[in-house]
Amino acid sequence: FKRGIVMAKVLSINISEKKGEIKIPIKQGEFIKDFGLKEDSHAAAWHRQVSLLAKESIDYMRDKSRNVELNFGDFAENITTEGVTLHKLPVGTILEIGEVVLKVSQIGKECHHGCNIMEKTGSCIMPTQGIFATVEQGGIIKEGDEINIKVPAKDRFSYAIIIVSDKGSQGLRQDGCKQKIVNVLDKEYVYEMVDYVIVPDEIEDIKAAIKKNIDNNTSLILTSGGTGFAKRDVTPEATLELIQRQTYGISEYIRAKSLEKTNRAILSRAVSGIANNSLIINLPGSPIAVEESLNFIIDPLKHGLEILLAKDAECAR
Repeated sequence: FKRGIVMAKVLSINISEKKGEIKIPIKQGEFIKDFGLKEDSHAAAWHRQVSLLAKESIDYMRDKSRNVELNFGDFAENITTEGVTLHKLPVGTILEIGEVVLKVSQIGKECHHGCNIMEKTGSCIMPTQGIFATVEQGGIIKEGDEINIKVPAKDRFSYAIIIVSDKGSQGLRQDGCKQKIVNVLDKEYVYEMVDYVIVPDEIEDIKAAIKKNIDNNTSLILTSGGTGFAKRDVTPEATLELIQRQTYGISEYIRAKSLEKTNRAILSRAVSGIANNSLIINLPGSPIAVEESLNFIIDPLKHGLEILLAKDAECAR
């Protein structure tokens, strides 16, 4: 398991006496092993003992249903969280909240008719963005408790960061891109950095850094820098010598989205592609641009890696 930076927390604990009703927030709740939240209508010896929904998902519904007041517990979730995209967590993920240990057992559910939130908003996000868990270790959960998230090793993706910079490799310029990349990927909880290196703008040095990670079966190899018009910008050339199949859509989409911010995006020569079990993506060399570019592709990126590594075989939505 990977112990990531704790960025998620509990905003509310919610309870109801009957199923199909909105749940009422309480300051703290007692969670019983193999059962659920004490005195909650959904608690039982089954696989959906505890339900969780992210504030970010509720905010989405608030924007969508502007004339409807939405509160924590309205979607019948036992725990409202902040700081993690819950529905992206793999089944089997461990959530440590204080002394309580939850294990994700299901992502989403089939919606049923007649629940209060459907009557209130006409739609519900719980079927697609809510998650369910079993109580592996009981105890008390309180508002404000931090959530430590541990994703199973089989569901994690290794990644490498290769910064391409003459000055950076000589220690004459501080690298600001690494932390931007880490910040974006850490929020997903499924990525684990295994390599970080700064190399000069030399084809052979860039190739050596990429090839080392291809040989090590690093799932995702991210280069940053060297994709422009300068004579020493040779990152795309180095990448093209190693990849077996280009993934045109990734680089084209980054350029298209970047054009919404600056017309200089047309000057990017970045490429991306697959070599063995690795996906290589050229990113820009500036911290702001590298963060924006990675955020553009972060949503489909995980699914692409799952397909590449045969963890998922279905591309249809």
